[in-house]
Amino acid sequence: MVEPTALRRTVTATRVLAIRDQDGFERPDRLATEEPMEIRAEGPGQEPVTIAVTMRTPGHDFELAVGFLYTEGLIGSRDDVASVVYCDLPPGEQQFNVVTVRLTHAFDPESVRRNFYTTSSCGVCGKASLDQVRSSCGPVAPGPAVPASVIAGLPGALRETQRIFEQTGGLHASGLFDSNGELLSVREDVGRHNAVDKLVGQALLGGDLPLAERVLMVSGRVSFEIVQKAAMAGIPMICAVSAPSSLAVESARELGMTLVGFVRGFSFNVYTGPERVQMGG
Repeated sequence: MVEPTALRRTVTATRVLAIRDQDGFERPDRLATEEPMEIRAEGPGQEPVTIAVTMRTPGHDFELAVGFLYTEGLIGSRDDVASVVYCDLPPGEQQFNVVTVRLTHAFDPESVRRNFYTTSSCGVCGKASLDQVRSSCGPVAPGPAVPASVIAGLPGALRETQRIFEQTGGLHASGLFDSNGELLSVREDVGRHNAVDKLVGQALLGGDLPLAERVLMVSGRVSFEIVQKAAMAGIPMICAVSAPSSLAVESARELGMTLVGFVRGFSFNVYTGPERVQMGG
């Protein structure tokens, strides 16, 4: 399942009119690439079924597709995945922007309807109900206690590895850390939820789920969807540089997770699960 890299750009060149102290000059700039990616699934002898279309930054597309299917409850383990491929489309028709996950078993197209509305008007990424999402996530494992000093250092460690952000200033990042603050993996994307799905997909393809001993650090705010995806992967602690939403806090509390926000310098807020934060460390 080696993902080809040809013809895919994470950064797009442009030119801008820069205004500095009321003077203007034209200069080159770089933008984070944003393109649609269609995720399909198919079982043996079945036609591919479109699951979703997400706007993403190209790169780690196979991880994104598999991670999305897993965190949405449409597959349950690495054993469900036979292969992941880019679709063979005519030239010029979104090359490398359609990914099919081939499953080892028959795929039920009705499962897509059960998980998503035909529109996103529900406001929670098209999920049919909060109850359905909650029922798919059991309480997470206890996980490790993490020293407060380690939590304080997570944003800086994540920031140092944001290669595309350094060039564009326009991407979210998610990183997996151990309880000692060692960064194990990082993914970037224009969508914060995509960055998490890429991490989860990497772990699933590598046979590393559940991530019961890991800490998830995100570069932005924490939404309900981030909590849900982390819970599906078994992650007990989420840290963020910004605020969580009310539903994120409520869900983290119900699922037994530790949710930490506003990690800036040596201060942060612990919204749920304070037992995993080791003070004085």
